[in-house]
Amino acid sequence: MTIVINNIKLPINASFEEAFSVAKRKMLSVGLNLRSPEYRIYRRSVDARNKNDIKFVYSVAVSSDTDKISDELVSKLGASRLDDSTPTVDIGNTPLDAPPVVVGSGPAGLFASLMLAEHGYSPILIERGGSVDERRAAVERFSTLHVLDTECNIQFGAGGAGTFSDGKLVTRVNDPLGTYVLERFIEFGAPEEIRYIAKPHIGTDVLSLVVENMLARIVELGGRVEYHTKFLSASFVNNKIHAINTNKGAIPAGALILAIGHSARDTYEYLLSTDISIQPKAFSVGMRIEHLASDIDNALYGKFAGDPRLGHAEYNLAYDTKGRGVYTFCMCPGGEVVASSSEEFGVAVNGMSYHSRSGKNSNCAVLCSIFTEDYGKTPKSAIEFQRKIERAAFAAGGGEYSAPIITVGDFLSDGCSHEPRRIMPTYMQGNNVKLARPEEYLPSVVTDQIKSGISAFDKKIHGFAASDAVLTGAETRTSAPLRILRDPDTHLAVGYDNLYPAGEGAGYAGGITSASIDGIKTAIALMKKFAN
Repeated sequence: MTIVINNIKLPINASFEEAFSVAKRKMLSVGLNLRSPEYRIYRRSVDARNKNDIKFVYSVAVSSDTDKISDELVSKLGASRLDDSTPTVDIGNTPLDAPPVVVGSGPAGLFASLMLAEHGYSPILIERGGSVDERRAAVERFSTLHVLDTECNIQFGAGGAGTFSDGKLVTRVNDPLGTYVLERFIEFGAPEEIRYIAKPHIGTDVLSLVVENMLARIVELGGRVEYHTKFLSASFVNNKIHAINTNKGAIPAGALILAIGHSARDTYEYLLSTDISIQPKAFSVGMRIEHLASDIDNALYGKFAGDPRLGHAEYNLAYDTKGRGVYTFCMCPGGEVVASSSEEFGVAVNGMSYHSRSGKNSNCAVLCSIFTEDYGKTPKSAIEFQRKIERAAFAAGGGEYSAPIITVGDFLSDGCSHEPRRIMPTYMQGNNVKLARPEEYLPSVVTDQIKSGISAFDKKIHGFAASDAVLTGAETRTSAPLRILRDPDTHLAVGYDNLYPAGEGAGYAGGITSASIDGIKTAIALMKKFAN
Protein backbone atom coordinates (compact mmCIF):
# COMPACT_ATOMS: atom_id res chain seq x y z
CA MET A 1 0.00 0.00 0.00
CA THR A 2 1.40 3.37 -1.03
CA ILE A 3 -0.06 6.84 -0.75
CA VAL A 4 1.32 10.11 -2.03
CA ILE A 5 1.16 13.19 0.21
CA ASN A 6 1.25 16.29 -1.97
CA ASN A 7 2.00 20.00 -1.73
CA ILE A 8 4.86 19.98 0.75
CA LYS A 9 6.59 23.34 0.21
CA LEU A 10 10.10 23.81 1.55
CA PRO A 11 13.07 26.12 0.91
CA ILE A 12 15.41 24.92 -1.82
CA ASN A 13 18.10 24.17 0.79
CA ALA A 14 15.84 21.75 2.68
CA SER A 15 16.74 18.07 2.72
CA PHE A 16 14.63 15.12 1.67
CA GLU A 17 14.43 14.14 5.35
CA GLU A 18 12.68 17.41 6.11
CA ALA A 19 10.07 16.61 3.47
CA PHE A 20 9.61 13.19 5.06
CA SER A 21 9.14 14.85 8.49
CA VAL A 22 6.42 17.12 7.11
CA ALA A 23 4.66 14.12 5.55
CA LYS A 24 4.78 12.29 8.88
CA ARG A 25 3.34 15.31 10.75
CA LYS A 26 0.51 15.56 8.22
CA MET A 27 -0.35 11.89 8.75
CA LEU A 28 -0.31 12.26 12.52
CA SER A 29 -2.56 15.33 12.27
CA VAL A 30 -5.36 13.13 10.92
CA GLY A 31 -4.65 10.27 13.32
CA LEU A 32 -2.67 8.12 10.91
CA ASN A 33 0.31 6.40 12.57
CA LEU A 34 1.74 3.73 10.28
CA ARG A 35 3.92 0.87 11.45
CA SER A 36 7.37 0.80 9.82
CA PRO A 37 6.55 3.28 7.05
CA GLU A 38 8.97 3.80 4.18
CA TYR A 39 9.34 7.25 2.65
CA ARG A 40 10.62 8.34 -0.74
CA ILE A 41 10.39 11.45 -2.85
CA TYR A 42 7.79 10.86 -5.52
CA ARG A 43 7.93 14.25 -7.21
CA ARG A 44 9.77 17.53 -6.79
CA SER A 45 8.90 20.68 -8.70
CA VAL A 46 9.88 24.34 -8.51
CA ASP A 47 7.50 27.07 -7.35
CA ALA A 48 9.05 30.30 -8.64
CA ARG A 49 5.96 32.49 -8.52
CA ASN A 50 7.62 34.54 -5.78
CA LYS A 51 11.14 35.17 -7.09
CA ASN A 52 12.24 36.34 -3.63
CA ASP A 53 11.20 33.08 -2.01
CA ILE A 54 11.51 30.20 -4.46
CA LYS A 55 10.39 26.85 -3.06
CA PHE A 56 10.66 23.21 -3.92
CA VAL A 57 7.25 21.53 -3.85
CA TYR A 58 7.45 17.87 -2.85
CA SER A 59 5.15 14.92 -3.15
CA VAL A 60 6.18 12.17 -0.74
CA ALA A 61 5.28 8.52 -1.30
CA VAL A 62 4.66 6.62 1.94
CA SER A 63 4.53 2.82 1.84
CA SER A 64 3.55 0.26 4.45
CA ASP A 65 3.19 -3.50 4.11
CA THR A 66 1.28 -3.87 7.38
CA ASP A 67 -1.33 -1.11 7.40
CA LYS A 68 -4.41 -0.35 5.38
CA ILE A 69 -5.53 3.24 4.97
CA SER A 70 -9.18 4.07 4.53
CA ASP A 71 -10.41 6.26 1.72
CA GLU A 72 -11.61 8.72 4.39
CA LEU A 73 -8.10 9.21 5.77
CA VAL A 74 -6.63 9.50 2.27
CA SER A 75 -9.19 12.20 1.55
CA LYS A 76 -8.47 14.07 4.81
CA LEU A 77 -4.79 14.09 3.93
CA GLY A 78 -5.45 15.40 0.46
CA ALA A 79 -3.37 12.44 -0.64
CA SER A 80 -3.76 9.92 -3.43
CA ARG A 81 -3.16 6.21 -3.81
CA LEU A 82 -0.25 5.16 -5.95
CA ASP A 83 -0.32 2.33 -8.42
CA ASP A 84 3.32 1.35 -8.97
CA SER A 85 2.47 -2.04 -10.40
CA THR A 86 4.35 -3.59 -13.28
CA PRO A 87 2.50 -4.47 -16.49
CA THR A 88 0.36 -7.58 -16.39
CA VAL A 89 1.01 -9.96 -19.28
CA ASP A 90 -1.38 -12.70 -20.37
CA ILE A 91 -0.09 -15.16 -22.95
CA GLY A 92 -2.48 -16.11 -25.75
CA ASN A 93 -3.11 -19.42 -27.50
CA THR A 94 -2.86 -18.50 -31.19
CA PRO A 95 0.38 -19.97 -32.56
CA LEU A 96 2.88 -17.75 -34.34
CA ASP A 97 4.25 -19.23 -37.56
CA ALA A 98 7.26 -16.89 -37.41
CA PRO A 99 8.79 -14.49 -34.87
CA PRO A 100 7.11 -11.11 -34.42
CA VAL A 101 8.81 -8.29 -36.32
CA VAL A 102 9.09 -4.75 -34.95
CA VAL A 103 9.77 -1.93 -37.42
CA GLY A 104 11.56 1.02 -35.84
CA SER A 105 13.81 1.27 -32.78
CA GLY A 106 12.42 4.47 -31.29
CA PRO A 107 10.87 4.37 -27.80
CA ALA A 108 7.75 2.46 -28.91
CA GLY A 109 9.72 -0.13 -30.87
CA LEU A 110 12.39 -0.46 -28.18
CA PHE A 111 9.95 -1.10 -25.36
CA ALA A 112 7.74 -3.36 -27.48
CA SER A 113 10.80 -5.44 -28.45
CA LEU A 114 12.06 -5.53 -24.87
CA MET A 115 8.71 -6.75 -23.54
CA LEU A 116 8.49 -9.42 -26.24
CA ALA A 117 12.07 -10.57 -25.63
CA GLU A 118 11.54 -10.75 -21.86
CA HIS A 119 8.56 -13.05 -22.42
CA GLY A 120 10.25 -15.45 -24.81
CA TYR A 121 8.98 -14.19 -28.19
CA SER A 122 12.45 -13.65 -29.75
CA PRO A 123 11.42 -10.56 -31.76
CA ILE A 124 13.22 -9.28 -34.84
CA LEU A 125 13.74 -5.52 -34.54
CA ILE A 126 14.60 -3.85 -37.83
CA GLU A 127 15.92 -0.29 -38.09
CA ARG A 128 16.48 1.62 -41.31
CA GLY A 129 19.25 3.68 -39.72
CA GLY A 130 22.46 2.72 -38.00
CA SER A 131 23.70 2.05 -34.49
CA VAL A 132 24.21 4.83 -31.96
CA ASP A 133 27.87 5.19 -32.96
CA GLU A 134 27.00 5.28 -36.65
CA ARG A 135 24.37 7.91 -35.98
CA ARG A 136 26.84 10.07 -34.09
CA ALA A 137 29.19 9.96 -37.04
CA ALA A 138 26.42 10.72 -39.55
CA VAL A 139 25.08 13.64 -37.49
CA GLU A 140 28.60 15.06 -37.10
CA ARG A 141 29.26 14.73 -40.84
CA PHE A 142 26.00 16.51 -41.64
CA SER A 143 26.73 19.31 -39.18
CA THR A 144 30.28 19.93 -40.35
CA LEU A 145 30.31 18.93 -44.03
CA HIS A 146 26.58 19.38 -44.82
CA VAL A 147 26.42 15.87 -46.25
CA LEU A 148 23.04 14.36 -45.37
CA ASP A 149 22.55 10.61 -45.00
CA THR A 150 18.83 10.19 -45.64
CA GLU A 151 18.76 6.81 -43.88
CA CYS A 152 20.90 7.54 -40.81
CA ASN A 153 20.44 10.94 -39.18
CA ILE A 154 18.75 12.71 -36.28
CA GLN A 155 15.41 11.14 -37.24
CA PHE A 156 16.47 7.58 -38.16
CA GLY A 157 18.66 5.11 -36.29
CA ALA A 158 18.99 3.40 -32.93
CA GLY A 159 16.68 5.00 -30.38
CA GLY A 160 14.71 7.07 -32.88
CA ALA A 161 14.47 10.85 -32.98
CA GLY A 162 14.52 11.15 -29.18
CA THR A 163 18.12 9.93 -28.98
CA PHE A 164 19.33 13.27 -30.34
CA SER A 165 17.10 15.53 -28.29
CA ASP A 166 16.89 16.71 -24.70
CA GLY A 167 15.73 13.26 -23.66
CA LYS A 168 12.63 14.71 -22.00
CA LEU A 169 10.47 12.24 -20.12
CA VAL A 170 7.58 14.59 -19.39
CA THR A 171 4.22 13.24 -20.48
CA ARG A 172 0.69 14.54 -20.34
CA VAL A 173 -0.55 10.95 -20.26
CA ASN A 174 -1.78 10.06 -16.77
CA ASP A 175 -0.86 6.40 -16.85
CA PRO A 176 0.70 4.27 -14.07
CA LEU A 177 3.00 2.78 -16.68
CA GLY A 178 4.79 6.13 -16.73
CA THR A 179 6.50 5.20 -13.46
CA TYR A 180 7.39 1.78 -14.87
CA VAL A 181 9.02 3.41 -17.91
CA LEU A 182 11.14 5.66 -15.68
CA GLU A 183 12.25 2.69 -13.61
CA ARG A 184 13.28 0.79 -16.74
CA PHE A 185 15.27 3.78 -17.99
CA ILE A 186 17.06 3.91 -14.62
CA GLU A 187 17.75 0.18 -14.85
CA PHE A 188 19.48 0.73 -18.18
CA GLY A 189 21.61 3.66 -17.04
CA ALA A 190 19.51 6.81 -16.69
CA PRO A 191 20.15 8.97 -13.59
CA GLU A 192 17.99 8.11 -10.58
CA GLU A 193 16.82 11.71 -10.26
CA ILE A 194 14.39 11.16 -13.15
CA ARG A 195 12.33 9.16 -10.67
CA TYR A 196 11.20 12.30 -8.84
CA ILE A 197 12.03 15.47 -10.81
CA ALA A 198 8.78 16.98 -12.10
CA LYS A 199 10.29 17.63 -15.52
CA PRO A 200 12.73 14.75 -15.90
CA HIS A 201 15.25 14.64 -18.71
CA ILE A 202 18.12 12.33 -19.53
CA GLY A 203 20.11 14.28 -22.10
CA THR A 204 21.26 12.99 -25.46
CA ASP A 205 24.65 11.84 -24.15
CA VAL A 206 23.18 9.61 -21.43
CA LEU A 207 20.17 8.53 -23.47
CA SER A 208 22.49 7.15 -26.15
CA LEU A 209 24.01 4.79 -23.57
CA VAL A 210 20.56 3.79 -22.28
CA VAL A 211 19.47 2.89 -25.81
CA GLU A 212 22.59 0.80 -26.38
CA ASN A 213 21.99 -1.08 -23.12
CA MET A 214 18.35 -1.77 -23.99
CA LEU A 215 19.28 -3.09 -27.42
CA ALA A 216 21.96 -5.30 -25.89
CA ARG A 217 19.40 -6.77 -23.48
CA ILE A 218 17.00 -7.56 -26.33
CA VAL A 219 19.76 -9.49 -28.12
CA GLU A 220 20.84 -11.20 -24.90
CA LEU A 221 17.30 -12.51 -24.45
CA GLY A 222 17.14 -14.01 -27.92
CA GLY A 223 15.95 -11.13 -30.05
CA ARG A 224 17.61 -9.86 -33.22
CA VAL A 225 18.43 -6.26 -34.11
CA GLU A 226 19.00 -5.57 -37.80
CA TYR A 227 20.39 -2.13 -38.70
CA HIS A 228 20.29 -0.56 -42.16
CA THR A 229 17.22 -2.68 -42.83
CA LYS A 230 14.43 -0.66 -44.37
CA PHE A 231 10.82 -1.79 -44.41
CA LEU A 232 9.52 -1.57 -47.97
CA SER A 233 6.24 -3.48 -48.03
CA ALA A 234 4.32 -6.37 -46.50
CA SER A 235 2.94 -9.60 -47.96
CA PHE A 236 -0.71 -10.07 -47.01
CA VAL A 237 -3.01 -13.07 -47.31
CA ASN A 238 -6.58 -12.56 -46.13
CA ASN A 239 -5.71 -9.48 -44.04
CA LYS A 240 -2.88 -11.32 -42.33
CA ILE A 241 0.79 -10.45 -42.77
CA HIS A 242 3.06 -13.40 -43.56
CA ALA A 243 6.29 -11.57 -44.37
CA ILE A 244 7.77 -8.14 -44.83
CA ASN A 245 9.97 -7.03 -47.70
CA THR A 246 13.09 -5.01 -46.92
CA ASN A 247 16.07 -3.67 -48.81
CA LYS A 248 17.89 -6.80 -47.60
CA GLY A 249 15.21 -9.27 -48.66
CA ALA A 250 12.08 -10.83 -47.19
CA ILE A 251 11.66 -11.56 -43.49
CA PRO A 252 8.89 -13.94 -42.32
CA ALA A 253 6.64 -12.25 -39.77
CA GLY A 254 4.18 -13.96 -37.45
CA ALA A 255 2.99 -10.49 -36.41
CA LEU A 256 4.12 -6.99 -37.25
CA ILE A 257 4.45 -3.96 -34.98
CA LEU A 258 4.81 -0.75 -36.98
CA ALA A 259 6.64 1.75 -34.77
CA ILE A 260 7.98 3.80 -37.66
CA GLY A 261 8.27 7.27 -36.12
CA HIS A 262 6.81 10.54 -37.36
CA SER A 263 9.35 11.13 -40.17
CA ALA A 264 9.13 7.91 -42.20
CA ARG A 265 7.29 9.59 -45.06
CA ASP A 266 8.23 6.97 -47.64
CA THR A 267 6.77 4.30 -45.35
CA TYR A 268 3.64 6.41 -44.96
CA GLU A 269 3.36 6.62 -48.74
CA TYR A 270 3.55 2.84 -49.05
CA LEU A 271 0.91 2.35 -46.35
CA LEU A 272 -1.36 4.83 -48.14
CA SER A 273 -1.14 2.66 -51.26
CA THR A 274 -2.73 -0.24 -49.35
CA ASP A 275 -6.22 -0.52 -47.89
CA ILE A 276 -4.95 0.13 -44.33
CA SER A 277 -7.23 2.74 -42.73
CA ILE A 278 -5.36 6.02 -42.24
CA GLN A 279 -6.67 9.45 -41.30
CA PRO A 280 -5.06 12.89 -41.43
CA LYS A 281 -4.73 14.73 -38.15
CA ALA A 282 -3.78 18.10 -36.73
CA PHE A 283 -0.16 18.95 -36.00
CA SER A 284 1.94 22.09 -35.51
CA VAL A 285 4.69 23.98 -37.29
CA GLY A 286 6.83 26.99 -36.45
CA MET A 287 10.39 27.96 -35.50
CA ARG A 288 12.94 27.60 -32.72
CA ILE A 289 13.59 30.63 -30.52
CA GLU A 290 16.92 31.09 -28.73
CA HIS A 291 17.67 33.24 -25.69
CA LEU A 292 20.66 33.34 -23.42
CA ALA A 293 20.06 30.79 -20.69
CA SER A 294 21.11 33.42 -18.14
CA ASP A 295 18.41 35.80 -19.39
CA ILE A 296 15.70 33.18 -18.93
CA ASP A 297 17.13 32.27 -15.51
CA ASN A 298 17.04 35.91 -14.40
CA ALA A 299 13.51 36.42 -15.71
CA LEU A 300 12.13 33.37 -13.89
CA TYR A 301 14.37 32.98 -10.84
CA GLY A 302 15.43 36.54 -10.02
CA LYS A 303 18.12 36.58 -7.31
CA PHE A 304 18.14 32.77 -7.30
CA ALA A 305 19.30 32.66 -10.95
CA GLY A 306 22.36 30.47 -11.31
CA ASP A 307 21.73 28.49 -8.13
CA PRO A 308 22.96 24.97 -8.97
CA ARG A 309 20.14 23.44 -6.94
CA LEU A 310 17.65 24.88 -9.41
CA GLY A 311 19.55 24.42 -12.66
CA HIS A 312 18.51 26.40 -15.70
CA ALA A 313 14.95 27.71 -15.70
CA GLU A 314 12.28 26.01 -17.81
CA TYR A 315 8.95 27.22 -19.10
CA ASN A 316 5.86 26.02 -20.93
CA LEU A 317 3.70 28.73 -22.49
CA ALA A 318 0.47 28.78 -24.46
CA TYR A 319 -1.68 31.45 -26.09
CA ASP A 320 -5.04 31.04 -27.81
CA THR A 321 -5.34 33.29 -30.85
CA LYS A 322 -9.08 32.95 -31.44
CA GLY A 323 -9.14 29.18 -31.72
CA ARG A 324 -5.70 28.59 -33.22
CA GLY A 325 -3.22 27.83 -30.49
CA VAL A 326 0.34 29.11 -30.27
CA TYR A 327 2.54 27.39 -27.73
CA THR A 328 6.09 26.52 -26.75
CA PHE A 329 7.27 22.97 -27.08
CA CYS A 330 10.35 20.89 -26.22
CA MET A 331 12.14 23.59 -24.22
CA CYS A 332 15.88 22.85 -24.04
CA PRO A 333 17.64 24.79 -21.25
CA GLY A 334 21.34 25.15 -21.97
CA GLY A 335 20.83 23.39 -25.28
CA GLU A 336 21.23 23.98 -28.98
CA VAL A 337 19.22 24.00 -32.18
CA VAL A 338 20.05 20.99 -34.33
CA ALA A 339 19.69 20.12 -38.00
CA SER A 340 16.96 17.47 -38.19
CA SER A 341 16.51 17.02 -41.92
CA SER A 342 15.93 13.51 -43.25
CA GLU A 343 15.05 14.38 -46.85
CA GLU A 344 17.26 16.01 -49.45
CA PHE A 345 16.69 19.71 -50.14
CA GLY A 346 14.69 20.28 -46.97
CA VAL A 347 15.59 22.08 -43.72
CA ALA A 348 14.02 20.93 -40.47
CA VAL A 349 15.19 21.90 -36.98
CA ASN A 350 14.79 20.56 -33.47
CA GLY A 351 16.23 21.18 -30.01
CA MET A 352 18.85 19.13 -28.18
CA SER A 353 20.79 19.30 -24.93
CA TYR A 354 23.20 17.15 -22.98
CA HIS A 355 22.51 15.93 -19.46
CA SER A 356 24.50 18.81 -17.96
CA ARG A 357 22.54 21.42 -19.92
CA SER A 358 25.65 23.55 -19.85
CA GLY A 359 25.21 25.40 -23.15
CA LYS A 360 25.09 29.19 -23.32
CA ASN A 361 21.64 29.36 -24.93
CA SER A 362 18.23 28.01 -24.09
CA ASN A 363 15.80 27.27 -26.90
CA CYS A 364 12.31 26.00 -27.55
CA ALA A 365 9.93 25.58 -30.44
CA VAL A 366 7.31 28.29 -30.91
CA LEU A 367 4.51 26.56 -32.77
CA CYS A 368 1.16 27.25 -34.34
CA SER A 369 -1.59 24.66 -34.66
CA ILE A 370 -2.34 23.33 -38.14
CA PHE A 371 -5.76 21.82 -38.78
CA THR A 372 -6.76 19.35 -41.48
CA GLU A 373 -8.63 22.04 -43.42
CA ASP A 374 -5.37 24.00 -43.68
CA TYR A 375 -3.79 21.41 -45.93
CA GLY A 376 -6.57 19.58 -47.77
CA LYS A 377 -7.87 16.99 -45.30
CA THR A 378 -5.93 14.02 -46.69
CA PRO A 379 -2.88 12.20 -45.31
CA LYS A 380 -0.94 12.81 -48.53
CA SER A 381 -1.61 16.54 -48.41
CA ALA A 382 -0.55 16.61 -44.74
CA ILE A 383 2.82 15.10 -45.64
CA GLU A 384 3.21 17.46 -48.58
CA PHE A 385 2.35 20.45 -46.36
CA GLN A 386 5.30 19.65 -44.08
CA ARG A 387 7.61 18.86 -46.99
CA LYS A 388 6.75 22.12 -48.78
CA ILE A 389 7.71 24.15 -45.71
CA GLU A 390 11.03 22.32 -45.33
CA ARG A 391 11.93 22.83 -48.99
CA ALA A 392 11.01 26.50 -48.78
CA ALA A 393 13.20 26.81 -45.68
CA PHE A 394 16.04 25.16 -47.60
CA ALA A 395 15.63 27.75 -50.36
CA ALA A 396 15.32 30.63 -47.89
CA GLY A 397 18.56 29.50 -46.25
CA GLY A 398 20.35 29.62 -49.57
CA GLY A 399 21.04 25.90 -49.95
CA GLU A 400 23.67 23.59 -48.38
CA TYR A 401 21.16 22.97 -45.56
CA SER A 402 21.71 26.48 -44.18
CA ALA A 403 18.88 27.48 -41.89
CA PRO A 404 16.93 30.73 -42.28
CA ILE A 405 17.20 32.91 -39.17
CA ILE A 406 15.85 36.27 -38.04
CA THR A 407 16.04 38.32 -34.87
CA VAL A 408 12.79 38.67 -32.95
CA GLY A 409 13.00 42.46 -33.31
CA ASP A 410 13.09 42.21 -37.08
CA PHE A 411 10.39 39.55 -37.14
CA LEU A 412 7.96 41.66 -35.11
CA SER A 413 8.72 44.87 -37.05
CA ASP A 414 8.65 43.28 -40.52
CA GLY A 415 12.34 43.93 -41.09
CA CYS A 416 15.25 41.65 -41.93
CA SER A 417 18.56 43.45 -41.51
CA HIS A 418 20.01 42.76 -38.07
CA GLU A 419 22.64 40.04 -37.80
CA PRO A 420 22.76 38.25 -34.41
CA ARG A 421 25.26 39.78 -32.00
CA ARG A 422 24.64 39.08 -28.31
CA ILE A 423 22.63 35.90 -28.80
CA MET A 424 24.31 33.74 -31.43
CA PRO A 425 22.48 30.95 -33.26
CA THR A 426 23.62 27.42 -32.45
CA TYR A 427 22.35 25.64 -35.58
CA MET A 428 25.41 23.96 -37.13
CA GLN A 429 27.61 25.94 -34.72
CA GLY A 430 26.15 29.18 -36.12
CA ASN A 431 28.20 28.84 -39.28
CA ASN A 432 25.44 27.80 -41.65
CA VAL A 433 22.61 30.31 -41.27
CA LYS A 434 21.20 33.12 -43.38
CA LEU A 435 18.88 36.05 -42.65
CA ALA A 436 15.42 35.47 -44.14
CA ARG A 437 11.85 36.42 -43.37
CA PRO A 438 9.82 33.46 -42.02
CA GLU A 439 7.07 34.35 -44.51
CA GLU A 440 9.40 32.90 -47.15
CA TYR A 441 8.79 29.39 -45.81
CA LEU A 442 5.84 29.50 -43.40
CA PRO A 443 2.20 30.30 -44.25
CA SER A 444 1.15 33.80 -43.23
CA VAL A 445 -1.47 32.41 -40.85
CA VAL A 446 1.40 30.76 -38.94
CA THR A 447 3.70 33.77 -38.86
CA ASP A 448 0.87 36.14 -37.88
CA GLN A 449 -0.20 33.92 -35.00
CA ILE A 450 3.38 33.38 -33.80
CA LYS A 451 3.92 37.15 -33.73
CA SER A 452 0.92 37.48 -31.43
CA GLY A 453 2.13 34.55 -29.34
CA ILE A 454 5.63 35.93 -28.82
CA SER A 455 4.21 39.28 -27.71
CA ALA A 456 1.85 37.50 -25.30
CA PHE A 457 4.64 35.31 -23.92
CA ASP A 458 6.74 38.41 -23.20
CA LYS A 459 4.07 39.47 -20.69
CA LYS A 460 4.63 36.20 -18.83
CA ILE A 461 8.42 36.06 -19.16
CA HIS A 462 10.00 39.48 -19.45
CA GLY A 463 12.51 39.41 -22.27
CA PHE A 464 10.92 36.57 -24.22
CA ALA A 465 10.38 39.06 -27.05
CA ALA A 466 13.88 40.54 -26.69
CA SER A 467 14.80 42.18 -29.99
CA ASP A 468 18.06 40.21 -30.23
CA ALA A 469 16.57 36.78 -29.54
CA VAL A 470 16.98 34.54 -32.60
CA LEU A 471 14.38 32.54 -34.52
CA THR A 472 15.49 29.58 -36.66
CA GLY A 473 13.25 27.64 -39.05
CA ALA A 474 11.60 25.48 -39.81
CA GLU A 475 10.22 23.24 -37.06
CA THR A 476 7.89 20.75 -38.73
CA ARG A 477 8.46 17.36 -37.08
CA THR A 478 6.54 17.96 -33.86
CA SER A 479 4.19 15.01 -34.35
CA ALA A 480 2.86 12.63 -36.97
CA PRO A 481 0.61 14.25 -39.60
CA LEU A 482 -1.63 11.18 -39.72
CA ARG A 483 -3.04 8.32 -37.66
CA ILE A 484 -3.13 4.63 -38.59
CA LEU A 485 -6.48 3.47 -37.25
CA ARG A 486 -6.51 0.58 -34.79
CA ASP A 487 -8.88 -1.11 -32.38
CA PRO A 488 -8.49 0.56 -28.96
CA ASP A 489 -8.56 -2.75 -27.09
CA THR A 490 -6.60 -5.15 -29.29
CA HIS A 491 -4.30 -2.49 -30.83
CA LEU A 492 -4.78 -4.27 -34.16
CA ALA A 493 -5.00 -2.18 -37.30
CA VAL A 494 -8.63 -2.02 -38.38
CA GLY A 495 -9.45 -5.08 -40.46
CA TYR A 496 -6.13 -6.89 -39.86
CA ASP A 497 -5.30 -9.97 -37.80
CA ASN A 498 -1.65 -9.40 -36.89
CA LEU A 499 -0.72 -5.79 -37.75
CA TYR A 500 -0.10 -3.47 -34.80
CA PRO A 501 0.48 0.28 -35.43
CA ALA A 502 2.26 1.81 -32.43
CA GLY A 503 3.83 4.93 -31.05
CA GLU A 504 4.25 8.45 -32.30
CA GLY A 505 4.55 7.53 -35.97
CA ALA A 506 1.19 5.79 -35.87
CA GLY A 507 -0.40 8.84 -34.26
CA TYR A 508 -0.82 7.47 -30.72
CA ALA A 509 1.91 9.20 -28.72
CA GLY A 510 3.74 12.48 -28.36
CA GLY A 511 7.17 12.14 -26.80
CA ILE A 512 9.52 9.54 -25.37
CA THR A 513 7.45 8.47 -22.36
CA SER A 514 4.06 8.24 -24.05
CA ALA A 515 5.60 6.40 -27.02
CA SER A 516 7.30 3.97 -24.61
CA ILE A 517 3.99 3.35 -22.85
CA ASP A 518 2.25 2.74 -26.17
CA GLY A 519 4.97 0.29 -27.20
CA ILE A 520 4.51 -1.63 -23.96
CA LYS A 521 0.73 -1.77 -24.36
CA THR A 522 1.03 -2.86 -27.96
CA ALA A 523 3.39 -5.70 -27.04
CA ILE A 524 1.01 -6.76 -24.25
CA ALA A 525 -1.89 -6.78 -26.74
CA LEU A 526 0.13 -8.93 -29.15
CA MET A 527 1.09 -11.40 -26.41
CA LYS A 528 -2.52 -11.62 -25.24
CA LYS A 529 -3.44 -13.02 -28.65
CA PHE A 530 -0.37 -15.03 -29.66
CA ALA A 531 1.53 -17.80 -27.90
CA ASN A 532 5.29 -17.53 -27.45
